[in-house]
This record gives sequence, structure tokens and C-alpha cells, in this order.
Amino acid sequence: MNDFWKDRPVAVTGASGFIASHLCEALVQVGARVRAITHYDSRAEQSNLEFVSEDVRSSLEVIPGDVTDPWFVSRVLDDQDTVFHLAALIAIPYSYRAPASYVKTNVEGTLNVLEAFRTSCGRKLVHTSTSEVYGTAQYTPIDEQHPLQGQSPYSASKIGADKIAESYFLSFDTPVVTLRPFNTYGPRQSARAVIPTIIAQCLSQSSEIQLGDLRTVRDFNFVLDTVDAFLEVASNDSCIGETFNAGSGEVVTIRETAEMILRLTGANKEIREDASRMRPEKSEVRVLRADASKLMSATKWQPRYSLEQGLKRTIDFVRNHIDTFRPGTNAI
Repeated sequence: MNDFWKDRPVAVTGASGFIASHLCEALVQVGARVRAITHYDSRAEQSNLEFVSEDVRSSLEVIPGDVTDPWFVSRVLDDQDTVFHLAALIAIPYSYRAPASYVKTNVEGTLNVLEAFRTSCGRKLVHTSTSEVYGTAQYTPIDEQHPLQGQSPYSASKIGADKIAESYFLSFDTPVVTLRPFNTYGPRQSARAVIPTIIAQCLSQSSEIQLGDLRTVRDFNFVLDTVDAFLEVASNDSCIGETFNAGSGEVVTIRETAEMILRLTGANKEIREDASRMRPEKSEVRVLRADASKLMSATKWQPRYSLEQGLKRTIDFVRNHIDTFRPGTNAI
């Protein structure tokens, strides 16, 4: 794969995000010329890109802007061979309060990226979906044929983005592939997400762990496994026009996850459900378990990290950056 990416011009939207920062790092390491497109910040902060090594950061061409601006997107994608589109609003609780902003960024922003890429005649665009588009599983494990259910404004906006991407392949033969990661965790993820918020609470002075619904079931995947899935679908031309789940197929409840983190951190605290952290009843996604056999058949991808291995690395990161973690009040 290293030879494939050597000197290849690649753009990553949402580059300062959790998964995207790891993807940028991996692309630099395999020799790609990476244009990191970040959300404009007047303070010139680069969020998660600030955690990558200086060698990697100095190799990135960082361009701040906004994917909701079609003229900006057209300019920054004009000469790129491969585009990884990860820019999105992702916090589910905030989507209940500001749904229009999710449509603007996730649907209109994706449309802007697709149109810019189509007119630039790039080689491949990898569009990022989410397992949340499936909603509560009607059957498990969930394959790519599972019905889509918009159980939150966030998931509805991602369904819209997925369908826009599909339409560009079917209407214009745009070389698009959609990757649908199941719950990704790891170093740099904010306390908005459930695993970092559990870890931060374990390492805090509090006497208990406060979480939302402890019975929900998730297929957690370490971020470097998710990054590998991005690289695999991007380098394999047989993936064009297809949608792929990326998940381990292994599931745990939120309670079981919290108990494992308590054991790994050595904390002795009570786990308690907090009503303020609950999703609306009909919006809660009860079970997510991936069938990633399609991805495994089409590429060389296989998960490399067990949940315990990934949690240990994530705990180390949170412990070393504990001042930046404030356990989220709505992590779900």
C-alpha cells in the first residue's frame, strides 16, 4: 500500500476531527501529499492535529475553511487525486437542538464536496457515513442492506448525505465509495463520546460514573482499525459505487464497557444511569452490531485491535491529557 500512496495528492475534509486527524497521520506515513482541510477558527487552532507529531504536522498542507461554502470547496479540491470526506457535525445531543445546522453541514456540505470533486475529475472520493443511519437494529449483525432509519436529526442528515453520494455515482458516474464505520473510539476523541467520558470520570475525583442508558449495545472499534478501512477502500478500485460497513462484529453493553474501564483504570466507583444523559425514548438506538463481511471480502481489511487493547491506549491518552477532558453531560 505504501507504493500506492507515494506522492499521491490527497485531501481530507474535517481534518482536525478525531478520526480524520489519525487518517491524516497515516496518509503522511505512507507517503501521500496531504491537504488537511479544517474548519476555520479565528484563533488558528487545529484541534486534534495539534496532537500529531511535529514531523507529521509540518508535512501537512493545512487549509482552513468551511465545506458549506461551495466556492471554497471547489478551489481546495480542484487538483486532488483522492478525497476523504469526513467533515460533519456529529454530536447527537446538539442535533436535537439545532437540526438545521446539521442539514447545512452534513447534507449541503457533502453536496458541495461531491460537485467539486465531480468537476475536478479526481480518481476517488471516500464519503464517510455512520452506523447511526441504521437506527435500532431490525436484525443483527447489520449488513449494508439493512433499512435506514432517521432516529435523530443527526442520523437523518447522514442518511441524506449518503443518498446524495449514491446519486452522484448513479447519475454522473462519479467514483464515490461510502464507508460506514461503527462506533469508533481511541486517543483524541472528546468527552462528547461515551468511552472518553467513562474514562474521564474514572480518573476524576467523583465517587460514581454517571451515564445514559446502560443497556444499549455497541460494536466499538479502535480508531486505527477504522483508518485502515479508509485506506483499503480508497486504494481498491473495485469498491467504487459501493457502501461498506467497518466494524468488528463484537458487541458489549455500555455497562459492560464501563466495568471493563473501571477494571483497567483500577477505579472503584458505582455506575449510575443519569436521566439527563438519556436520548429521547424513540430516538435511542438500542443495538448496533456490524456485519463487515462485504468489506473483508472486497479488501484486505481485518480488525487488528481488541477492545481491551484499544481501551488501554485510550486510557493512557486521557490520563496524559486529563486537563483537556471534562466528562460530557450528554455523551451517548
